[in-house]
Amino acid sequence: MEYSTSEKNGTVIFSFKGNMMGGASATGFREEVKSLTEQGKTKIIGDFSGVDFMNSSGLGILIATLTGLRKEGGDFKLCSPTDRIKSLLKISKLFTVFDIYETQEEAVKAYQ
Repeated sequence: MEYSTSEKNGTVIFSFKGNMMGGASATGFREEVKSLTEQGKTKIIGDFSGVDFMNSSGLGILIATLTGLRKEGGDFKLCSPTDRIKSLLKISKLFTVFDIYETQEEAVKAYQ
């Protein structure tokens, strides 16, 4: 699981790339989200335009991130999912849990 971060209008954006399957990189992601939360940055977006595959561990990461941020008064919105990721979110019924947007701009605007 590779990712880069950026910030727009007080919202932190994680742009994911490759496969989301847990492991050491997931630990780094969790630690980074925790650090952001401690800084009061709880508006976070996950951009999935570069994600090729996600397994149950990847779904668990999403759920844990959303739960943790909501406990802190924040949220974790998803954007730009590929068709494969959209299908996975529908099958797992997670599309009813997450706010999902077609573009990064729409997701950022939703926080305003």
